[in-house]
Amino acid sequence: LYSNMKFMELHLQKNKANLKTKIPEIVKTRDMVLFLQEKAAAEEAVNAHFNLADHLYASAEISDVNSVCIWLGANTMVEYTFEEAIALLDGNLETARTKLTNVNEDLEWLRNQIITSEVNMARVYNADVRRRRQDKMNAESGAAEQAS
Repeated sequence: LYSNMKFMELHLQKNKANLKTKIPEIVKTRDMVLFLQEKAAAEEAVNAHFNLADHLYASAEISDVNSVCIWLGANTMVEYTFEEAIALLDGNLETARTKLTNVNEDLEWLRNQIITSEVNMARVYNADVRRRRQDKMNAESGAAEQAS
């Protein structure tokens, strides 16, 4: 039981770390979509630097943009209008924040359960030590009575 709780704690900590990295990425992506939407509305060009490969970058001037492509993962990229992309990112951000709150609550509950288990294990161990001492003392006193 104790090892299962420690395993669950490790799993929840990994989920928490993933969510803590995912939330800033979603916010950064949302801010970039808003920036591109702003520039498109003002009909201004945007100068961008793209990472093509390790240590290889390309410069480009982006103008007349009305949609963005968002990487969804699993080798999937989807093109959205600005409004659809912002709605998607807002939904993903809210979901990630909710999951982070749930994971924090689960971790807190699990830590309390682990502490309770550790205290109970210590109590059982201490009771066993006391019992062995008492048995040893009883055996010594019984041996001393037989000798006399």
